[in-house]
Amino acid sequence: MELGASPRSVTPGRQRWDIKLILGRPRTAEVLAATLRRIPGITEAQANPVTGGMLIRHDMRLRATDIGRIVSRAVARVAEEPTGAGRPAPAHPAPAQAPRAGSGVVVRPVLAVGGGVAAGVALVKGSALSRQVVAVAGVAAATAVVLRKAWRGTVDTSRVAAGPGAERHALVEIVGPHRRRLYRAAALSVACQAAEMALGTFLGWTGLVLIKGEAAPLVSLGLTTASAQLWGLAGLVAAACAAVAGLSYASTLQWRRLGQDIEHDWRGRTYRHVQHLELGHLEGERTSRVAGALTNDVGQLGAFFAGPANDVLQLVTSLALLVPAFLLLAPQIAWIAFLPIPVIAWLSLQHQEKAAAEYAVTGESRARLGSQVINSLEAGATVKSFCTEGYEAERVDELSEAVQESSRQTDRSTSRHAETIRSCTTASMAGTLLIGGRSVLNGTLRFEVFSPLIGLPQMLLMRMSRLGGIADQYQRTLASYDRVQRLRALPVEADGGDGTLDLAEVQGEIVLDRVTFAYPGRSTALKDLSLTVPAGQVTALVGATGSGKTTIARLLMRFQDAQSGRVLIDGQDIRGLRRHSLRHAIGFVAQDPFLFDGSIADNIRYGSFDASDEAVLRAAAMAEAHSFIATLPDGYDTLIGERGAALSGGQRQRIALARAILKDSPVVILDEATSAVDNETEAAIQRTLRGFAADRTMVVIAHRLSTVRHADRIYVMDKGGIVAEQGTHNELLAQHGLYASLWQLQAGELAV
Repeated sequence: MELGASPRSVTPGRQRWDIKLILGRPRTAEVLAATLRRIPGITEAQANPVTGGMLIRHDMRLRATDIGRIVSRAVARVAEEPTGAGRPAPAHPAPAQAPRAGSGVVVRPVLAVGGGVAAGVALVKGSALSRQVVAVAGVAAATAVVLRKAWRGTVDTSRVAAGPGAERHALVEIVGPHRRRLYRAAALSVACQAAEMALGTFLGWTGLVLIKGEAAPLVSLGLTTASAQLWGLAGLVAAACAAVAGLSYASTLQWRRLGQDIEHDWRGRTYRHVQHLELGHLEGERTSRVAGALTNDVGQLGAFFAGPANDVLQLVTSLALLVPAFLLLAPQIAWIAFLPIPVIAWLSLQHQEKAAAEYAVTGESRARLGSQVINSLEAGATVKSFCTEGYEAERVDELSEAVQESSRQTDRSTSRHAETIRSCTTASMAGTLLIGGRSVLNGTLRFEVFSPLIGLPQMLLMRMSRLGGIADQYQRTLASYDRVQRLRALPVEADGGDGTLDLAEVQGEIVLDRVTFAYPGRSTALKDLSLTVPAGQVTALVGATGSGKTTIARLLMRFQDAQSGRVLIDGQDIRGLRRHSLRHAIGFVAQDPFLFDGSIADNIRYGSFDASDEAVLRAAAMAEAHSFIATLPDGYDTLIGERGAALSGGQRQRIALARAILKDSPVVILDEATSAVDNETEAAIQRTLRGFAADRTMVVIAHRLSTVRHADRIYVMDKGGIVAEQGTHNELLAQHGLYASLWQLQAGELAV
């Protein structure tokens, strides 16, 4: 097997690899990704079995060569496992040790040879019973080998999912406080399976009465005539059918409710944890992964118990009832009845692994086709202007043919598997009839025992065909559990000290005292910065992009904490305050404000849920939003869609500004809050904000200098997070420095 691990691209903190080992092997890909995620310094690992690609995100302190060694060791360790889905590789694997005397390396071959010799002697010289026992043992051993191979591929994944030091299996952790419902669902499933077996037995007795005129087990119940036995069996069959229907309904309902309870419980607990995560874990591309864990992965946890867990229990119950029954009542036909079990188990597991790769390829092809269709439709004007309609149609045809071919391959594989399973069960049925019939004819097996048992193994064999799907769902569940647990392990915001702010007494003086801050993996955003925002005044921050203006706002909101120095509000270090107390005292409007899917009134009232309609209207009027809201068909009840998609950028900014005004905090931070509005609207907003700014501290961050020309104090930030100039608008113009040059540039553009 070629491991073929080679880097495709290497950038600071992120690498992409091509790994042949995972190509077409979804389980191996998942285990390798889980293995890498457990290694210190690696923050994320995503594997794609369709392309054989691996995305790795890591600590910036790890060098590219370090990651290369880690990936090579992990791939080699996973490849060493018989299933190709091995145990997680440690960051520094221990050297291999020679096998000790008496270890499994020596004992297993000895036992295998000894067992084979004993079985051969029993087959050649033993009695008929010993030969039957050896045959049954052979079937059991073959089944054990198949299941053990599948189990070794799952047990290590469960250990990875549970995490180091876990004392309980991942499934036990998933069920959590819902064990009582699990026990009820399990009891109902076992009872349902027993009732189904009883129904099959009663139907066998019915055939026995029709053929021989009586069923011996019913004679002991006082039913001596054929007519009485048929009526009795009709009642038993009816009762068994009712029991099967009722128990099946009840058990299915219990399992689905268990799955729903697990999903609801895990989503609620995980989402509460996510709400308190550090903001860095919720920004950028991490958001999609967090959302995937809260939706798809949490849903998978519940889906396993809503379906596959019930199938496992029914399969185990069938084996527990049928195997002893055949060994006690009809050992002559036990081996032929259960001979297809290892074959069907092996075929199901193999088919599932192959089908997973085929479905992944089909899904990838469909995704490409869907993406191409959407892009072509959205680019309609471009396509028509360049007269490329035929070219686009050919591209869609090619992608559609790829989808068609991959779907045909998947359909052929699925059909072959289904017919192979059908052939195995039919062959088992025929063999059971032939060998059992001969045993009945030569008197070694009573017909009244043989007749009720003949159809029961087929029920078990049909359930065995689901084994591959069950194993696949089990693997998916463990992988989902691992991702959810990693999300729950992310650090939450520290609440800080026990200090609080009384909103009625907050003056709003803000001091940055020798503050230094750098985002992870980037150069310093603020270096030894000191500045003061006087209480009750309007202070502006202007400067080039990347000079640290927004970083100051984020530090004030404690979205991040400074690496050194202090941020003070009214003389108190904000790290000694509760975050909620601090944030209640500050109103914040970002350049790209977020609006929720709902009405305009709901968005303005967000965070001030008890505000009256009159207060909402006043806030909207101060933000110059009332005029355009009044023109909408439903006014303040107008639904704006996700992220306010139905509104323009300037309209979204004005609604967000109205939200901050309604909050009525003693400190307000406006980060480019009017950058998307026209000059006339901005001038009107500035006039209304002058009244709103009275007796409160306002920090205005802007690129457009006309926005801040009336501020009480202006800080001009330069790259590297330093204050280049400070003063009023007129004072800064008189200095003929950076601010003056920026003003002349913008004024000149406006004049043109």
